[in-house]
Amino acid sequence: MKKVTLFLITLLITIPLYAQENGMTSSSELVLQLSTLPEAKIGYTYTLRFPLLQGTSSLTEENNLKLHFTAELSPISLNGLVKAVLTPIAFLEFSAGARAGAGWPINLFGSDIYGTGFNLSGTDGRSVYEGSAFDALLWKTWLGGTFQFDLAAIVPGDWNHVVFLTYHEINYHANTKATKGETWYFENDDGENFNTYNYYGNFVIGYQMPIFLNMVALLAEMNYALHEHEVRCENVGMDLIQWHFSGILNFTVTEKISIALITQLRTRRNYINFDEHKDEKPFLHFTERKVNNSDPIRLEFYRVAAIATLKI
Repeated sequence: MKKVTLFLITLLITIPLYAQENGMTSSSELVLQLSTLPEAKIGYTYTLRFPLLQGTSSLTEENNLKLHFTAELSPISLNGLVKAVLTPIAFLEFSAGARAGAGWPINLFGSDIYGTGFNLSGTDGRSVYEGSAFDALLWKTWLGGTFQFDLAAIVPGDWNHVVFLTYHEINYHANTKATKGETWYFENDDGENFNTYNYYGNFVIGYQMPIFLNMVALLAEMNYALHEHEVRCENVGMDLIQWHFSGILNFTVTEKISIALITQLRTRRNYINFDEHKDEKPFLHFTERKVNNSDPIRLEFYRVAAIATLKI
C-alpha cells in the first residue's frame, strides 16, 4: 500500500500540470452529514477532471480521470483524503485512494464518544478505553473497481434510468500506535479495528427520475477483515461478514443542492454470554464474548441519515 501512496503523490504533482493544457475542468462541493446517532460531519471536496483515453464510440467518448481532494471535520475527528478515479470505458471505473486523520474523545450528554483511541481488554475482561487527543495517526489506502450499468444506455429515455452499480475494494487501515492484536476506535465505531487488510464491497440498484425525487435505490454493503489475528475465530465471530442494508431517497432541491435520506439496517453478532452482562458498564470486551453458532447473526435497525450536498 505504500507504493499506492507514492503513486498517488506522483499523480497529484504531474497530472494537474498536464491537464491544464488538455481540457481540464474542475468542480467543488460541500457535504453535510447528520444522523439519528450522535454524529455529524462536514466535508469539502475539490475535483479535477480531464479527458483521458477517449474514443469516438458511446462507450469511450466520456473517458476521463478524476482527482478528488477532500477535507473532513467532525466533532471528534479531522481527516484528509485523496482519490484518483479512472474511467477507461463507460461501464468500468478503477480507483485508488489514501486517507489520513486524527481524533479526540469527548463527553456528550453524559456519554463518552471516541474519535480515536484503543479498545483494550482489562484484567476483568471488560472494555477499557485508552487514548488522548491527537495521540496517533489513523491512515488508510485502498484499490477498488466499479461496474455500472444504466438501462437508458440501451433504451434511451428520461424515464428509463434503471441503474445497477457494484463496487469492490481491498484496503489497509492502521493506527500508528497500535501493535499486532490491539483493537482501536475510529469515529465512535465499535472499536473492533485492527491494523490489517480488509475487503469492502457494495451493490446498488436504483431508479432515476427527472423529477424532484430524482432517485430511489437499495444499497447492500459488506465488510470482511482479512487479518490473521488469534481472535479471528468462530467463537468470537470475526470470521462473519458484516452487512449494512440501506434504502435511499435522493431529492434534487435546486440545480446545485441535493439531499439524500437514508434508512439503514445492519447485522450484529449474537453472543451467548452477552445478555447476562448487557446492563453492566463497561461491557465485556468483544474478544471475551462467545458467538451463538446456531444463530450467529441478527438484523437490527442502525440509523437514519441525511446527506446534503452543495455544488460550488
